[in-house]
Amino acid sequence: MKKVAIVMGSDSDLPVVESAIKTLRDYGVPFEAHVYSAHRTPEAARNFAVGAREAGFGAIIAAAGKAAHLAGALAANTTLPVIGIPIKSSTLDGLDALLATVQMPSGMPVATVAIDGAANAALLAIQILAVEDSALAEKLAASRAAMTEAVIRKDAALQEKLAAN
Repeated sequence: MKKVAIVMGSDSDLPVVESAIKTLRDYGVPFEAHVYSAHRTPEAARNFAVGAREAGFGAIIAAAGKAAHLAGALAANTTLPVIGIPIKSSTLDGLDALLATVQMPSGMPVATVAIDGAANAALLAIQILAVEDSALAEKLAASRAAMTEAVIRKDAALQEKLAAN
């Protein structure tokens, strides 16, 4: 199975990224997490992206706040799928990071999830890997079925409660 890389622009992004780590662990997907900054360690970030495919990665998740150039910087140096997580900061409540992450130039795609949407970033990475991994695809299908059943149970409980009133 291919690995997923999680790259944070700062270790202060870890509290958000922890839900991606948990999701990958729940699905049994191997991963590595690193701190590389597009601005403070540009060569290290570039080198990581350039070597990611050969290192066994199938997707890269990039979490960054404020200027949030990390996802684009990584995407510029790999043909692997890159998923950006805009991190909410005290400045502009993450809108700056969202716009920086989603506004990539033509030819440099970055899939972007919601501000602080780390769990969905992990799920998207898992879906990408599941294109060629049927066991992983089955886990995703089972998870979706469980979500569907949970909503049906909640609706039934609501209907029962409303009928009792």
